[in-house]
Amino acid sequence: MILTQARAHSAWTLPIRILIATAVLVVASKITVPTVPVPVTLQTLAVVLIALIGGRAVGLGAVLAFIGIGAAGAPVFANAGSGVAYLVGPTAGYLAGFVASALVVGWLADRGARADGWRTAVAVLLGVIAIYLPGVSYLATQIGTERALQFGLLPFLLPEALKVALALAVMAAYRMRLRRQSA
Repeated sequence: MILTQARAHSAWTLPIRILIATAVLVVASKITVPTVPVPVTLQTLAVVLIALIGGRAVGLGAVLAFIGIGAAGAPVFANAGSGVAYLVGPTAGYLAGFVASALVVGWLADRGARADGWRTAVAVLLGVIAIYLPGVSYLATQIGTERALQFGLLPFLLPEALKVALALAVMAAYRMRLRRQSA
């Protein structure tokens, strides 16, 4: 009976959790350091944390909503960008990577990746790779492999390392809070 009630409550709140997660992702896209052709934002951190905390359904729902809202014309992408052009421009592969990351990290989170630091670290690293692999690959089709690595990966290594550390710290605090609540 309790499990059934928990599932019903979870299904009822899913759209609300996706809406909140989408708003977090929009805010993260506005925190930016302008670089060309791909800006440094907090989006990768947000995608990974949303999927870790919310699981696959919330992570994927938020990312798809974010992309859909942006494609429809709302200025939600980095640098107040919007429109279908973003789905084929230099950042398109990174947007596809957001979807892949939400799937991978969310799937791992649903299977216990939140439980300890090591599993969380693996999920975060796989999530970042899931963003950058299609991102840099697609960018290479636009500007060539050498330039894609030069402009679409190398400048992001240090910022991503800092965001990975921040994600791990946030998740450690999240685990401690959950333990205190259950005690």
